[in-house]
Amino acid sequence: MIEFVLFLGMCFVLGGLAVAPNPSSYYRVLGLVVAVAGCGWLVSLGVPFVSLVLVMVYLEGMLVVFVYLVLLAADPY
Repeated sequence: MIEFVLFLGMCFVLGGLAVAPNPSSYYRVLGLVVAVAGCGWLVSLGVPFVSLVLVMVYLEGMLVVFVYLVLLAADPY
């Protein structure tokens, strides 16, 4: 069980670090997915409300990046 909690903690940290420095939006979406997986770590620590808020924020971030990529791909110029 300890290994699983440590794995979720590492997902949380590495996902957050993967989002910030990448110039490519595709890697940002991947980092947000890993960070959402790391929110299970917060649930195991006993703070499910904070985890739910972070999941909602991350999902909104993924939605914004996805819409931006779709609009960028549809632009003919």
